[in-house]
Amino acid sequence: MVRGLRESGVTIILTTHYIEEAEQMADRIGVINKGEIILVEDKATLMRKLGRKQLNLDLVQALEGVPAGLNGGQLELAGNGTQLVYTFDAKAQEGTGIAELLRKLNEQGIAFKDLRTTESSLEDIFVSLVRSDS
Repeated sequence: MVRGLRESGVTIILTTHYIEEAEQMADRIGVINKGEIILVEDKATLMRKLGRKQLNLDLVQALEGVPAGLNGGQLELAGNGTQLVYTFDAKAQEGTGIAELLRKLNEQGIAFKDLRTTESSLEDIFVSLVRSDS
């Protein structure tokens, strides 16, 4: 019913604790923490500004640290040295940097057995906002 009203152009203010519901139906998101509105933002803008995309590489051999020439704020070692996690902006004008990272890994002889990308959900963003405001 709510979707039908929304599609017909009716403005709806919906309060919910079910973030999946808000992610599916909302155009704009407001976050209330301890009775105070801490954010009101267009959902797409919020996801772009506060969301993260990550490339996770499962390495063939564990590393003790991020190799020289690769250590930037966007690259971290995880999983006891068995994973490299690269955080990137998928919409950056200059590109994601993934191709350059993979080239450098190859040059340094660092092999990986699997890779996958992940993206922040609205719930991830909500939790980070409420935690940082506590």
